[in-house]
Amino acid sequence: MPCQVGIVIPVPEPMASELQRARASFGDPMASVIPAHITLVTTTPATDWPSALRHVRQVTAAHRPFTVTLRGTASFRPVTPVVYVQVAEGFEECSRLHQELQSGPLEHRTPYPYHPHVTVAHDVSEAGMDEALSSLSGYEASFRVDRIGVFEHNDQGLWILREDMALRG
Repeated sequence: MPCQVGIVIPVPEPMASELQRARASFGDPMASVIPAHITLVTTTPATDWPSALRHVRQVTAAHRPFTVTLRGTASFRPVTPVVYVQVAEGFEECSRLHQELQSGPLEHRTPYPYHPHVTVAHDVSEAGMDEALSSLSGYEASFRVDRIGVFEHNDQGLWILREDMALRG
């Protein structure tokens, strides 16, 4: 039976809570239900879950852990109403993971080019987006990426972590 897959780099604590609190302060209704993360593969149909997991395991086995530095803010406006914290270090590593993961059983076209980031405001007022851009413009934090999370979108519309996979290359 087909399912929906999503693959992310979780932002660790205390950064995750800091960014979620900030997201909530800008009026983002999803702040309490979407943990801070960098998306590697967005909602993707998978008709063969075991093949998809094998594929992700092969990719993670070939990639070494790396450092991500989040620094400053930017926006996808006017194309989409999103403000994000930028990936200043680790951008290329995230892009390579994305490219390799979104192949084989997880291959599909997306409407926008891949751009690793951490969303801090989505579908909020213009004032909320302006506040997000301004108040987090000096944000900077680094963390080591040594694992990714593989999620399944269930029938109730929730994302369920199915596997936490270590980068082992």
